[in-house]
Amino acid sequence: MVESEDGIVFLNGRTGRYWQLNGTGSEVVRLLLSGETVESAATRLQEQFPGETVQAVSDVHALVRQLQDAKLLAR
Repeated sequence: MVESEDGIVFLNGRTGRYWQLNGTGSEVVRLLLSGETVESAATRLQEQFPGETVQAVSDVHALVRQLQDAKLLAR
């Protein structure tokens, strides 16, 4: 994992695939790495983007599933 000005870039060393996350996705990953749960990370996004309550929860869950499927995040 490498942080850049635009977000975070992951490299799966086994497959050679790169994943680049934007600022919002990077914030979710940082929150999860700091010990936040998926639900609390979604709550934080809801606080940052008050009009997107349902979408924030859905987006965080979708991101986590994608990262798990790519073997970049443990279940």
